[in-house]
Amino acid sequence: MFKKKIHKYIGIAGISLAAAACGVPALTEKSENKTVPASYNNSQDTTNVANLKWKEYFTDPYLAALIDTALKNNQELNITLQEIEIARNEIRARKGEYLPFVGIKGAADVEKVGRYTSQGAGDATTEIKPGKEMPDPLPNFLVGAYATWEVDIWHKLHNAKKAALTRYLSTVEGRNFVVTTLIAEIANSYYELLALDKQLDIVKQNIGIQTNALEIVKLQKEATRVTELAVRKFEAEVLNTQSLQFDIQQRITETENRINFLLGRYPQPIQRNAQTFDNAIPDVIHSGIPSQLLANRPDIKQAELDLAASRLDVKIAKAQFYPSLGLSAAIGYEAFNPTYLFKTPKSLLYSVAGDLVAPLVNKNAIKAAYYSANAKQIQAVYNYQRTILNAYVEVMNQLIKIGNLGKSYDLKSRQVETLTQSITISNDLFKSARADYMEVLLTQRDALESKFELIETRKQQMTAMVNIYQALGGGWN
Repeated sequence: MFKKKIHKYIGIAGISLAAAACGVPALTEKSENKTVPASYNNSQDTTNVANLKWKEYFTDPYLAALIDTALKNNQELNITLQEIEIARNEIRARKGEYLPFVGIKGAADVEKVGRYTSQGAGDATTEIKPGKEMPDPLPNFLVGAYATWEVDIWHKLHNAKKAALTRYLSTVEGRNFVVTTLIAEIANSYYELLALDKQLDIVKQNIGIQTNALEIVKLQKEATRVTELAVRKFEAEVLNTQSLQFDIQQRITETENRINFLLGRYPQPIQRNAQTFDNAIPDVIHSGIPSQLLANRPDIKQAELDLAASRLDVKIAKAQFYPSLGLSAAIGYEAFNPTYLFKTPKSLLYSVAGDLVAPLVNKNAIKAAYYSANAKQIQAVYNYQRTILNAYVEVMNQLIKIGNLGKSYDLKSRQVETLTQSITISNDLFKSARADYMEVLLTQRDALESKFELIETRKQQMTAMVNIYQALGGGWN
């Protein structure tokens, strides 16, 4: 009889397993494409500036001190570090799920059974020797240990732990990406600050030039060689340039405060080295080859890890269709009187059980979770490929930009030199009445604008040097 029951249970389990296996829907899988162009500009030079540490790339000691402070105090970076800690705890939680759960239990209760119930009536009709009656009401005391364990037949729990570990590594790469972005943002703001300082110096110099021109015009008016209109025009130009000075000072304050915010501190002056802005820009940027982006860019590695985790999620969702095997056991002591509680073997109790559970009817929730996991996995594939494409485009844009800005800077330098000479020429011609005051004003205005444009081009060059380092994946190592 016992063997027949065993065979019956095995048969039921087999039928459940077969039904569960047949109920797994087929999915359309999608694999990622890691192919990238062989080079950026037909160069096979594998030397890559991304391999330089940020302190080797940014040699200005003031800028290095700012970056170092930001890496310690930046709020966003600190938030990201806590996300890493959360992901680490998730690994610990997932690891605990496939290990046995063991606990201890203590209980005490009292029960009064009604006489007109089946149990009470049965007890009343049972012949019991005097002094051997059950207490009424009946207390009960229990102390023991229990254990439960889900046997990970389909590696559902192990895959969940692997997915948590993969996402932890993904958060680490996310932190690295925040670091590269933070370093680039501080460097760009620092160079913008140096550019504003240069513009402020030029404005002050121009105010001096315009003030001298105004004095000349006033003398010309006294000599009746020009009218009051010319004086007013020159005065207006001086006032306009003076107002421009305060606009630049406001931008300097805002840029300093932006840097201080990134450093996680309240506003204070930013120390800087003006000579850094005049340093020579390298003629050649060693960008390496595109395939190095897969190893250097933290956002690409993060997307790759997210893709690996999403594939594990699909396996976890698929395992929900299969039966789960659970084992449980308990051992302890139970008695109606504390004095009998630890009487062995009379008060000893123990149990061992196993259960096999499989979904059979109405699997809509499981199917929905399975389809959603697959859809997220396909999303992760597209996100991974988009991240690679975006990285390549960013590098190409910055490489081309560096080349074009170099040519533009050379031409604008010549323009500034020519217009600076034109100021002296226009002033001399005006003194000799061979040029009118409008020519002087326009020449001064053009010279000022050309100097501003030259500084802006220089700032864009330095920004491009920062951005190419970030685009290649430098800064986090």
